[in-house]
Amino acid sequence: MPRKVPIERTRNIGIVAHIDAGKTTTTERILYYTGVSYKMGEVDDGTAQMDFMPQEQERGITITSAATACFWKDYRINIIDTPGHVDFTIEVERSLRVLDGALVIFCGVGGVEPQSETVWRQADKYLVPKIAFVNKMDRVGADFHRVLDQMRDRLGAKPLPIQLPIGVESEFAGVIDLIEMKALYFDEETLGVRVIEEPIPSEYVEQAESYRTSLLETLSEVDDAILKMYLEDGEVPTDEIHRAIRKATISLELVPVLCGAAFKNKGVQPLLDAVVRYLPSPVDIPPISGVNPRTGKEEKRPATDDGPLAALAFKLWSDPYAGHLAFVRIYSGSIKVGKSVYNVTKNMRERIGKIYKMHADKREEIEEAFAGDICALVGLRNTSTGDTLADENRPILLEGIEAYEPVMSVAIEPKTQADQKKLDESLKKIELEDPTFKTSVDPETGQTIISGMGELHLEIIVDRLMREFGLQANVGKPQVSYREMLTKPVRSEAEYSRQTGVRGHYGRVVIELEPVERGRGFEFENGVEPTVIPKQFIEPIIGGIREVLDGGGPLAGYPVVDVKARLVDGTYHPADSDEMAFKIAASMATQKGLQEAGTALLEPLMSLEIVTPDEYIGEILNDLNSRRAKIFGVERRGSIQVVKAEVPLAEMFGYSTDIRSLSQGRATYTMQFSHFGEVPSQVAKEVVERIRGY
Repeated sequence: MPRKVPIERTRNIGIVAHIDAGKTTTTERILYYTGVSYKMGEVDDGTAQMDFMPQEQERGITITSAATACFWKDYRINIIDTPGHVDFTIEVERSLRVLDGALVIFCGVGGVEPQSETVWRQADKYLVPKIAFVNKMDRVGADFHRVLDQMRDRLGAKPLPIQLPIGVESEFAGVIDLIEMKALYFDEETLGVRVIEEPIPSEYVEQAESYRTSLLETLSEVDDAILKMYLEDGEVPTDEIHRAIRKATISLELVPVLCGAAFKNKGVQPLLDAVVRYLPSPVDIPPISGVNPRTGKEEKRPATDDGPLAALAFKLWSDPYAGHLAFVRIYSGSIKVGKSVYNVTKNMRERIGKIYKMHADKREEIEEAFAGDICALVGLRNTSTGDTLADENRPILLEGIEAYEPVMSVAIEPKTQADQKKLDESLKKIELEDPTFKTSVDPETGQTIISGMGELHLEIIVDRLMREFGLQANVGKPQVSYREMLTKPVRSEAEYSRQTGVRGHYGRVVIELEPVERGRGFEFENGVEPTVIPKQFIEPIIGGIREVLDGGGPLAGYPVVDVKARLVDGTYHPADSDEMAFKIAASMATQKGLQEAGTALLEPLMSLEIVTPDEYIGEILNDLNSRRAKIFGVERRGSIQVVKAEVPLAEMFGYSTDIRSLSQGRATYTMQFSHFGEVPSQVAKEVVERIRGY
């Protein structure tokens, strides 16, 4: 089956933003104007097509990233609408990992908010070109120019405004196109479908000319052809401006900025024009690179249909009708129904049963998918998030997807013993879908513990267990997921020697453990020659050390983090030494070292931003001080105050209710994980006593 749309006319984009900036509302307008839907869905009344989960419709938020596709002026645009809430940031991370461009939406009032910064950094991490849309220009307090300043100051970006708003707040009427130098209005009777072009209003002409001059000067700094034309003629043809903006966007030098009010149906069609004009196709970005597992050498895969297959599974989903779906991005080659693919990560073959193009929770069955496509596969039984699918004769291992560590846990148990097996199976399915969700069993109580990124994350999972899987369960109160750290360097030695029958098991290691700075994780250094301990025993030694660190420290049984282990000496026996003996010896030495050095308790610290009217600032600051918060600053924005602070997660349970009470429901806040920090000694003592049941 031939490709329907040339790869050069394909755009793979993600829509990302802070919560409530208008991502899903903008996506709904895009679907309406491109003819995918005949009626605009609304987030507030639960009719948004992209928010298809019952939990999303009830709460008015996006929880899971949803894929869809549309056509605009002979271009195919594959869109992934992502969540804005920090508890579901993995959805943004894995979407940006496989996308070629991003549409970043900012609220015209809130500007660059905390999660805006997070998603921007995620896009930077994967070198994703971006265009920005300043939404909600009709709201009280909206300020297009302030958002541009915040993009420069907070994101280190170089915004290139290609539009200006006509009017502000309730007077917002349309936009000025700084490239064509004309005013655009959006007919309300046709829900904005008809775009009316008029001359720029006289009161805006001077401002528009100033911004256009600035636009050309900025482009001249990054494009020699524009500089030459601008110096010689003082003017630049429109098509050359578009070419230069596209080039600078793809090379990450500039970020085109547009504005509008998606809810009021203003500014979306020019935004679609910008997507197809400035964001890259799969052939405009560098070929994907990976490692050949057989040679260990780096290889590249250009985006061509006739090349060897290279694809990444970036999301799993259990569809109640289609079964287990694996969402994949194809970088090179093609896949066909009934054919086998090679899972390089798992070193096994998988057979493709069906291929779907997805539109939120709806499916369109297709026979074949090509380079640049994003699709869902049925039949991959052993594929996980981050696995590489490739041609078995030309394997390549792509970079995986990094998951975040959970910071909060609750105990859960079924109301009837008969449901225990059903609970275990349901949790395994959710754990497979969500890399930030973990399950474990408390060795003392036998309770099942579920861990996630926050209260909302765990609340949604419990709700899914009851609705999707028909389980009734008792759920405990949320608990903080603490960590432990070494208090000082230590040297430790252990020997494992056992005689079983004719052959023995022998291994002796000497290791040094030392704490490293927060966030560095586990590091290992081999300081012995192969004549002391042969190379084949090094990996088991690392495994033994990690097993003890992950299993919990001596203080309260939490994982020990940010440790450097150095193997400094050891002994092996030519006949009796084996991998198991060295793994056990390393475990014993690590356990002994932790006991001798001692550990201290670490707790998750959260970045907090509160937006409140002036009259409640005193009560809110007093309350934060009582929660062990560090207040970094208070910024005034008109009649509101913005508080930035860092606060222990343990002090923030139920805060949404408390802040509503303090501000009569008028203050809002956002909170996201920052890092683990040491717990003050008195608080740590109380935590340990509570855990040990004193």
